[in-house]
Amino acid sequence: MSNQTRRLPARGDGELSKGEIFDVLQNQRRRYVLEYLKRFDEPVELSDLATQIAAWEYQTPVDEVTNDQKKRVYTTLQQTHLCKMEDAGIVEYDADENLVTRTPYTEEMTVYLEIVPGSEFPWREFYLSLGSISCAVVVALWAELFPLTLLTPLEWATVIAATFTVAAAYHTYSGADMRLGDDGYAPDEIDR
Repeated sequence: MSNQTRRLPARGDGELSKGEIFDVLQNQRRRYVLEYLKRFDEPVELSDLATQIAAWEYQTPVDEVTNDQKKRVYTTLQQTHLCKMEDAGIVEYDADENLVTRTPYTEEMTVYLEIVPGSEFPWREFYLSLGSISCAVVVALWAELFPLTLLTPLEWATVIAATFTVAAAYHTYSGADMRLGDDGYAPDEIDR
C-alpha cells in the first residue's frame, strides 16, 4: 500500500500520510494512550490516563504509582503528546476539562501498530539470511562440494522450499493475533 493510498483526515481539511501517522505513533506513551482509550467509549480523565501509563511504564500497580511518576507522565501528555495526537485527529483533548476522548480514527491507528510491534522478531533479516544460505547451498551444489552432494539437487530444493514454507507459516501464525497491547505495549488488564 503506498503512502498515498491510506490516509486519515487530520484536524482541519488536511490529511495524514502513513509517514505522519508513524511519526505520531513512534512514541511509546502515545501508543499507551491508544491502548488505554480503546478500552473506554466515554472520555477519560487525564489524571487516570497518566496514572495508568505510569503504572505500565514503571511496571507497578496503579495504587503504587508515586506522585512524581504520575506527574512526569501527566506533564508530557498534557504539553506534548495529546496535542500532537489531537492535531493529527487521533484523539480529542479538552485542556480545560482535562478529558481525552476517542475519535473515529483512534481504532484505525491499531492497524499501524499491528504491523511493527515493538519487540517483534526482525523477519526481514531472517528471510534475507535464509535466502542467502539457500543461494550458498545452490552455489555449493554447482561446485559439487562435499557433503552437500549427499543429497540430490531436487532433495535440496525440497529442503529449501520446506524451510521457507515453515518459516512463513510460523511468521503468519505468530502475527495473526498481534494487537495493540500485545508483545510489550501494555499489560492485558487495566488496574483501576
